[in-house]
Amino acid sequence: MTTTIHISDDLLERIDQRARALGTSRNRVIVDAIETSLGPTGTWPPELVRMLEAPVTRRSGDELEKSLAVVRSRRVNRRHPPKP
Repeated sequence: MTTTIHISDDLLERIDQRARALGTSRNRVIVDAIETSLGPTGTWPPELVRMLEAPVTRRSGDELEKSLAVVRSRRVNRRHPPKP
């Protein structure tokens, strides 16, 4: 897919230097840099991994349970609607 981006002259010169050094195109250098920045497909973003590494405090756990209780209480079962 074709797209347009705006790059400063200084950055564009650096990209061109890298492309010449690698013997590849400017487009390939840019695509490779974006793919490297985003990470491989099918992997979890680093921000999520860092968040999951942090232990859940008792207070956070209690708040989550309260939130889930509210969600559960507001669910509607269409097969068995609540009795009035």
